[in-house]
Amino acid sequence: MLEIGSTVPDLALEDTDGRAVRLADYRGTDNVLLYFARSTSCPVCNLHLRNLTELAAELTAAGVRVLVAVPEGRAEAAAWRAKRALPFQVVTGRRGTPHEAVGLMKKVFGALQQSGSLLIDRDGVIRHAHAATLPVNSYDRKGITRALSELVPG
Repeated sequence: MLEIGSTVPDLALEDTDGRAVRLADYRGTDNVLLYFARSTSCPVCNLHLRNLTELAAELTAAGVRVLVAVPEGRAEAAAWRAKRALPFQVVTGRRGTPHEAVGLMKKVFGALQQSGSLLIDRDGVIRHAHAATLPVNSYDRKGITRALSELVPG
């Protein structure tokens, strides 16, 4: 997992419409909260996203763009986003999964996908990084809230 204080790499992502999404495009304009759902079928991850949806207006007011990264392909991600009525852009990997790109894979009898979140400031610096193998531990609301309060207003 990427570390707090490091600069986020420019991940190769795409949204559910197939448009390229580059984290570098948000530099200088938006903070980005990148939430990594273990899968679209993970009930715990879906509960976490419900909480993020409730915070959507607050996050927008704080200049935070929320991106939800899923390991599935575009078609499945688009159907899931529509079904859940998510107000956030959902992204997938262009090459591999977004999870692999940031080190959210744990080697245990093969590979086990993890979930978690990154808060990236307008300068591309990671201000919050949290990951967990068990989805119940993957959403660090207090840590995200604390990191949001420390962001410099834009």
